[in-house]
Amino acid sequence: MRPIFVIHDIAHARAALAAAAEAGVAVTLVSAPAAAAYLGAAVFREMVAEAAREAPGVGVTAMIDCGDDAGLALNALRHGLKAIRLRACPEAMAAVADIAHQLGAHIDPDPAAPALDLLDRPDAQAACRAWLLGHLPGAD
Repeated sequence: MRPIFVIHDIAHARAALAAAAEAGVAVTLVSAPAAAAYLGAAVFREMVAEAAREAPGVGVTAMIDCGDDAGLALNALRHGLKAIRLRACPEAMAAVADIAHQLGAHIDPDPAAPALDLLDRPDAQAACRAWLLGHLPGAD
């Protein structure tokens, strides 16, 4: 499983990808909870893409959190995001998951995976480095 960072802005994305480049690992950048409602899929996609251009060679998955709104998840898929976090009713989850599968995307219903939230971190890159050291295979 890739290390996961919860990002709130492009500075967080840059910090996480710089730390990932130093560690030589691929990472997942997840938006803040329900960020699809106020940030939007296109803005999130471009924010991660801009940071990724500054860290060539680092594998990155951009995952937007759509809360419980299946419509926002469908919008994210229309904007080309391949990883969506959604916590909706079973019927909506099944319908969105089917569409996502057809588009080569996936739905992550479990926000419980270990992640480093970069909110209120004065030195996000140092926090990312330290967190990666503690979560990489073989790190003691």
